[in-house]
Amino acid sequence: MNAYIEFARIYDELMEDIDYCSWMKFVKYTLDEYNKKPRDVLEMACGTGNFTRLLCEEDYNITAFDLSEGYVIHAYDKLDTYRNIRLIKQDMVRFNINKEFDMVISVCDSINYITNYSELVKTFDNVYLHLRAGGVFIFDVNSHYKLKKVIGNNTFVEDKEDVFYVWENEYDDVHDICEFYITFFVKEQGLYKRFDEVHVEKAYASSDIENALRKSGFSVINVYNGYSRELVKDDTERLTYFAIK
Repeated sequence: MNAYIEFARIYDELMEDIDYCSWMKFVKYTLDEYNKKPRDVLEMACGTGNFTRLLCEEDYNITAFDLSEGYVIHAYDKLDTYRNIRLIKQDMVRFNINKEFDMVISVCDSINYITNYSELVKTFDNVYLHLRAGGVFIFDVNSHYKLKKVIGNNTFVEDKEDVFYVWENEYDDVHDICEFYITFFVKEQGLYKRFDEVHVEKAYASSDIENALRKSGFSVINVYNGYSRELVKDDTERLTYFAIK
Protein backbone atom coordinates (compact mmCIF):
# COMPACT_ATOMS: atom_id res chain seq x y z
CA MET A 1 0.00 0.00 0.00
CA ASN A 2 1.38 3.45 -0.88
CA ALA A 3 2.55 5.62 1.99
CA TYR A 4 -0.19 7.71 3.60
CA ILE A 5 -3.16 6.25 1.68
CA GLU A 6 -4.64 4.62 4.79
CA PHE A 7 -2.60 6.83 7.10
CA ALA A 8 -4.43 9.91 5.82
CA ARG A 9 -7.60 8.79 7.61
CA ILE A 10 -6.00 8.92 11.07
CA TYR A 11 -3.30 11.53 10.49
CA ASP A 12 -5.05 14.30 12.42
CA GLU A 13 -5.44 12.17 15.52
CA LEU A 14 -1.78 11.17 15.48
CA MET A 15 -0.63 14.77 14.97
CA GLU A 16 -2.92 16.37 17.54
CA ASP A 17 -0.02 17.32 19.84
CA ILE A 18 1.61 19.60 17.27
CA ASP A 19 1.16 23.27 18.12
CA TYR A 20 0.54 24.58 14.59
CA CYS A 21 -0.57 27.94 15.97
CA SER A 22 2.84 28.61 17.55
CA TRP A 23 4.46 27.60 14.24
CA MET A 24 2.30 30.15 12.44
CA LYS A 25 3.19 32.85 14.96
CA PHE A 26 6.88 32.14 14.37
CA VAL A 27 6.44 32.34 10.59
CA LYS A 28 4.60 35.68 10.85
CA TYR A 29 7.18 37.10 13.25
CA THR A 30 10.06 36.07 10.99
CA LEU A 31 8.36 37.51 7.91
CA ASP A 32 7.86 40.80 9.75
CA GLU A 33 11.50 40.75 10.82
CA TYR A 34 12.56 40.69 7.16
CA ASN A 35 9.78 43.09 6.13
CA LYS A 36 8.17 40.45 3.93
CA LYS A 37 4.46 40.70 3.21
CA PRO A 38 3.56 37.73 1.01
CA ARG A 39 0.28 37.53 -0.83
CA ASP A 40 0.63 34.50 -3.07
CA VAL A 41 1.73 31.45 -1.09
CA LEU A 42 2.58 27.90 -2.14
CA GLU A 43 2.54 25.11 0.44
CA MET A 44 4.37 21.93 -0.51
CA ALA A 45 3.33 18.57 0.98
CA CYS A 46 0.33 20.10 2.74
CA GLY A 47 -0.88 16.81 4.23
CA THR A 48 -4.48 16.97 5.42
CA GLY A 49 -4.40 20.75 5.59
CA ASN A 50 -3.85 21.49 9.29
CA PHE A 51 -1.23 24.18 8.71
CA THR A 52 -2.93 25.16 5.45
CA ARG A 53 -6.00 26.22 7.41
CA LEU A 54 -3.92 28.70 9.39
CA LEU A 55 -2.51 30.07 6.14
CA CYS A 56 -6.07 30.45 4.85
CA GLU A 57 -7.00 32.42 7.95
CA GLU A 58 -4.18 34.88 7.21
CA ASP A 59 -5.99 35.67 3.96
CA TYR A 60 -3.11 34.68 1.67
CA ASN A 61 -3.87 33.47 -1.84
CA ILE A 62 -2.84 29.86 -1.38
CA THR A 63 -1.95 27.00 -3.66
CA ALA A 64 -1.26 23.80 -1.74
CA PHE A 65 -0.28 20.37 -2.98
CA ASP A 66 0.51 16.89 -1.75
CA LEU A 67 1.60 13.69 -3.47
CA SER A 68 -1.05 11.66 -1.63
CA GLU A 69 -4.50 11.77 -3.18
CA GLY A 70 -5.91 10.68 0.18
CA TYR A 71 -4.37 13.69 1.88
CA VAL A 72 -5.62 16.08 -0.78
CA ILE A 73 -9.16 14.73 -0.40
CA HIS A 74 -9.05 15.14 3.39
CA ALA A 75 -7.62 18.64 3.03
CA TYR A 76 -10.36 19.57 0.56
CA ASP A 77 -13.06 18.42 2.99
CA LYS A 78 -11.43 20.38 5.81
CA LEU A 79 -10.93 23.60 3.83
CA ASP A 80 -14.05 23.70 1.67
CA THR A 81 -15.39 26.85 3.38
CA TYR A 82 -12.34 28.91 2.35
CA ARG A 83 -12.31 30.67 -1.00
CA ASN A 84 -8.60 31.58 -1.06
CA ILE A 85 -7.22 28.05 -1.48
CA ARG A 86 -6.46 25.85 -4.49
CA LEU A 87 -5.57 22.21 -3.76
CA ILE A 88 -3.80 19.95 -6.24
CA LYS A 89 -1.88 16.67 -6.38
CA GLN A 90 1.80 17.21 -7.20
CA ASP A 91 5.27 15.88 -6.43
CA MET A 92 7.70 18.02 -4.43
CA VAL A 93 10.66 17.40 -6.72
CA ARG A 94 8.91 17.86 -10.07
CA PHE A 95 5.95 20.15 -9.36
CA ASN A 96 4.93 22.66 -11.98
CA ILE A 97 2.34 25.26 -10.99
CA ASN A 98 2.91 27.72 -13.85
CA LYS A 99 2.81 30.63 -11.41
CA GLU A 100 5.22 32.63 -9.26
CA PHE A 101 4.77 33.07 -5.51
CA ASP A 102 5.91 35.40 -2.74
CA MET A 103 6.44 32.53 -0.31
CA VAL A 104 6.90 28.77 -0.52
CA ILE A 105 6.51 26.83 2.71
CA SER A 106 6.70 23.19 3.79
CA VAL A 107 6.25 21.92 7.36
CA CYS A 108 6.30 18.63 9.27
CA ASP A 109 9.68 17.35 7.92
CA SER A 110 8.36 16.66 4.43
CA ILE A 111 11.76 17.58 2.97
CA ASN A 112 13.29 14.55 4.73
CA TYR A 113 11.27 12.34 2.37
CA ILE A 114 13.56 13.46 -0.45
CA THR A 115 16.18 10.79 0.10
CA ASN A 116 19.06 11.76 -2.14
CA TYR A 117 21.01 14.96 -2.47
CA SER A 118 20.56 15.46 -6.22
CA GLU A 119 16.76 15.29 -5.81
CA LEU A 120 17.03 17.75 -2.93
CA VAL A 121 18.86 20.21 -5.17
CA LYS A 122 16.25 19.69 -7.90
CA THR A 123 13.52 20.49 -5.39
CA PHE A 124 15.26 23.68 -4.28
CA ASP A 125 15.85 24.63 -7.93
CA ASN A 126 12.14 24.18 -8.59
CA VAL A 127 11.17 26.25 -5.56
CA TYR A 128 13.54 28.98 -6.72
CA LEU A 129 11.92 29.03 -10.17
CA HIS A 130 8.46 29.38 -8.61
CA LEU A 131 9.44 32.33 -6.39
CA ARG A 132 9.36 35.97 -7.32
CA ALA A 133 12.51 38.01 -6.72
CA GLY A 134 12.81 38.60 -2.98
CA GLY A 135 10.46 35.67 -2.25
CA VAL A 136 10.99 33.52 0.81
CA PHE A 137 11.32 29.77 1.26
CA ILE A 138 10.52 28.37 4.71
CA PHE A 139 10.71 24.68 5.61
CA ASP A 140 11.61 22.38 8.46
CA VAL A 141 13.39 19.03 8.73
CA ASN A 142 13.94 16.34 11.29
CA SER A 143 17.55 16.90 12.30
CA HIS A 144 20.33 14.39 11.73
CA TYR A 145 20.51 14.01 15.51
CA LYS A 146 16.80 13.17 15.83
CA LEU A 147 16.71 10.60 13.05
CA LYS A 148 19.93 8.88 14.14
CA LYS A 149 19.82 9.17 17.93
CA VAL A 150 16.20 9.69 18.99
CA ILE A 151 14.40 7.57 16.39
CA GLY A 152 17.39 5.48 15.30
CA ASN A 153 16.83 1.75 15.77
CA ASN A 154 14.24 2.25 18.48
CA THR A 155 10.68 0.97 18.73
CA PHE A 156 7.76 3.05 19.98
CA VAL A 157 4.28 1.93 21.00
CA GLU A 158 1.27 4.18 21.49
CA ASP A 159 -2.29 3.42 22.47
CA LYS A 160 -4.75 6.19 21.65
CA GLU A 161 -8.52 6.06 21.96
CA ASP A 162 -9.24 4.51 18.56
CA VAL A 163 -5.72 3.81 17.29
CA PHE A 164 -2.99 1.51 18.55
CA TYR A 165 0.31 1.42 16.72
CA VAL A 166 3.78 -0.08 16.89
CA TRP A 167 6.51 1.99 15.25
CA GLU A 168 9.76 0.10 14.55
CA ASN A 169 12.76 1.87 13.04
CA GLU A 170 15.99 0.97 11.27
CA TYR A 171 18.79 3.45 10.76
CA ASP A 172 21.32 2.95 7.96
CA ASP A 173 24.59 4.58 9.09
CA VAL A 174 26.16 4.30 5.64
CA HIS A 175 23.46 6.25 3.77
CA ASP A 176 21.95 8.15 6.73
CA ILE A 177 18.54 6.75 5.93
CA CYS A 178 15.91 6.00 8.57
CA GLU A 179 13.14 3.55 7.70
CA PHE A 180 9.92 3.59 9.71
CA TYR A 181 7.85 0.39 9.85
CA ILE A 182 4.51 1.24 11.41
CA THR A 183 1.71 -1.21 12.16
CA PHE A 184 -1.64 0.39 12.93
CA PHE A 185 -4.73 -1.11 14.52
CA VAL A 186 -7.67 1.23 13.95
CA LYS A 187 -10.97 0.71 15.76
CA GLU A 188 -13.94 0.53 13.41
CA GLN A 189 -17.41 -0.53 14.57
CA GLY A 190 -16.06 -2.39 17.58
CA LEU A 191 -13.33 -4.23 15.64
CA TYR A 192 -9.74 -3.35 14.89
CA LYS A 193 -8.50 -3.08 11.32
CA ARG A 194 -4.79 -3.58 10.76
CA PHE A 195 -2.71 -1.82 8.14
CA ASP A 196 1.03 -1.35 7.71
CA GLU A 197 3.06 1.60 6.44
CA VAL A 198 6.69 2.01 5.51
CA HIS A 199 8.17 5.51 5.44
CA VAL A 200 11.71 6.55 4.63
CA GLU A 201 13.45 9.74 5.69
CA LYS A 202 16.93 11.03 4.93
CA ALA A 203 19.03 12.47 7.75
CA TYR A 204 20.74 15.48 6.19
CA ALA A 205 23.61 17.38 7.73
CA SER A 206 22.58 21.00 8.08
CA SER A 207 25.62 22.04 6.03
CA ASP A 208 24.38 19.88 3.12
CA ILE A 209 20.98 21.58 3.18
CA GLU A 210 22.54 25.04 3.29
CA ASN A 211 24.90 24.16 0.42
CA ALA A 212 21.98 22.87 -1.65
CA LEU A 213 20.08 26.11 -1.04
CA ARG A 214 23.07 28.19 -2.12
CA LYS A 215 23.60 26.00 -5.17
CA SER A 216 20.01 26.76 -6.19
CA GLY A 217 20.63 30.49 -5.82
CA PHE A 218 19.16 31.28 -2.39
CA SER A 219 20.70 33.80 -0.03
CA VAL A 220 20.12 35.05 3.53
CA ILE A 221 19.88 31.50 4.84
CA ASN A 222 19.02 31.33 8.53
CA VAL A 223 18.49 28.18 10.58
CA TYR A 224 16.30 28.08 13.68
CA ASN A 225 15.68 25.65 16.52
CA GLY A 226 12.28 24.42 15.42
CA TYR A 227 9.78 27.24 15.42
CA SER A 228 11.48 29.17 18.21
CA ARG A 229 14.21 31.69 18.90
CA GLU A 230 16.20 29.25 21.01
CA LEU A 231 19.78 28.61 19.92
CA VAL A 232 20.36 25.63 17.66
CA LYS A 233 22.17 22.93 19.66
CA ASP A 234 23.72 19.55 18.86
CA ASP A 235 20.58 17.85 20.19
CA THR A 236 18.05 20.07 18.40
CA GLU A 237 15.43 17.77 16.91
CA ARG A 238 13.71 20.04 14.38
CA LEU A 239 15.47 22.63 12.24
CA THR A 240 13.62 25.39 10.41
CA TYR A 241 15.21 27.11 7.41
CA PHE A 242 14.48 30.60 6.12
CA ALA A 243 15.92 31.48 2.70
CA ILE A 244 15.40 34.38 0.31
CA LYS A 245 15.58 34.43 -3.48
